[in-house]
Amino acid sequence: MELRADSTVPFPRELVFRTYRDELPELVEFMTNIRRIEVKNRDEDGDVTRLLNVWHGGGDIPSAARIVLSENMLSWDDVAEWRASNWVCEWRISTHSFTDAIHCRGTNRFIELDGGTRVEIRGDLTIDATKIKGVPRLMQGTVKKTVEEFLVRKIAPNLAVVGDGLSKYLGRHSAEGTA
Repeated sequence: MELRADSTVPFPRELVFRTYRDELPELVEFMTNIRRIEVKNRDEDGDVTRLLNVWHGGGDIPSAARIVLSENMLSWDDVAEWRASNWVCEWRISTHSFTDAIHCRGTNRFIELDGGTRVEIRGDLTIDATKIKGVPRLMQGTVKKTVEEFLVRKIAPNLAVVGDGLSKYLGRHSAEGTA
């Protein structure tokens, strides 16, 4: 299932890129379905920065998805490679539960606009319900569809909200003279 979110941030591309990469945990206050983000590893090699961030989500879970999901299972590793030379971040998400069943990866592009930056997020999320223990064969298609739709509904708005959060965060810091 496709993940897609675009946002326009009224700040220069270099600042938006750097803030998204380096200050993501501070943007959590603008993401309603995210409780926190922890930076577990950071490796820099020239213009390439590799990050391992752990996201901790939450929120309402539909009854059909409760077969396989619970609040405490909504944490995931975000493995990302940020390339400043072409303003791109390629990422892969590894869930803490059902690791073999859930696959998610994508690319963020930072496009310079007159007076701002467009952040384009494109990704793909797929569920292999055959790899989820306890799901009856007859329910696998339903569970796959329900869980994919639920996760996309949870993830996509947060991706879009990051752009709004960047705007608010950078606006606050530029007003304080710290951006």
